[in-house]
Amino acid sequence: MSQDNIICWAGASLSGSRKPRNDDAWIAFSSNLNGAMKLGASGENSMASQDMVFAVSDGMSGGKAGNMASALILDRMAIVIPETFKSAAAGFFPDSISHLKEAVKDVHEHINAAAQEDQQGMSATLALAWFTPENMYLASVGDSRIYLSRGGKLEQLSKDHTAAWAQWKRGEIQEIQYRCHPRRAALYEVVGGGHENVCPYFAAIPYQTGDRYLVCSDGLIDGVWERQICNALADSKTPHEACNNLLKRSMDNSGIDDTTLVVIDIR
Repeated sequence: MSQDNIICWAGASLSGSRKPRNDDAWIAFSSNLNGAMKLGASGENSMASQDMVFAVSDGMSGGKAGNMASALILDRMAIVIPETFKSAAAGFFPDSISHLKEAVKDVHEHINAAAQEDQQGMSATLALAWFTPENMYLASVGDSRIYLSRGGKLEQLSKDHTAAWAQWKRGEIQEIQYRCHPRRAALYEVVGGGHENVCPYFAAIPYQTGDRYLVCSDGLIDGVWERQICNALADSKTPHEACNNLLKRSMDNSGIDDTTLVVIDIR
């Protein structure tokens, strides 16, 4: 993959109609030797001298501080991920997946420590896409998702940490049965939550020009089906248009839960 590629993105987040506050959070930041620079809700950046990171986190509604947990997770990631550049400058070249594993472990422990200090339950999901000149590295915990739209086809790159999702993907139940499943939101992995360990899903994905990625919380999935995600990502001309189309459709069809998404193009 050429380092001259341009990444274009657009993101948005809306509070659910039955929620007193938005427990979702999302972040876009560039990462280089000088650390992380947080970016706006839309834009475009060259990959020539920096990595790009996009992440969504959904604070658990049952927790006392879901909104705090999701924001803390993403802010901490913006501190930890740029450490790879400092290591490289010092002559060490850490494997990106290994560094990502350490980063999630660090964030998990950080959230648990903050919860203990504040005496509040804190847990959240994480879906993170880290674009380097070579690959996109992903980490997912819970049921926030990362999708790839390539050549008109849709693929979920992340894995939901629920038994119902595994049943669906094994072909034991159909999508409609999955969406109505009483245990659809029963997560067996979260960041924080007082658990000693967390076991995220990691992957390295070679990307190419023309790819479009979606990072989203489960609130978006409540209001759109897989085929609708596929069509919106394939048919929209820009990330901003795709983001708006998906957000509007999801809120019109459901809108009960907080809904957050980022659409990313490789040009």
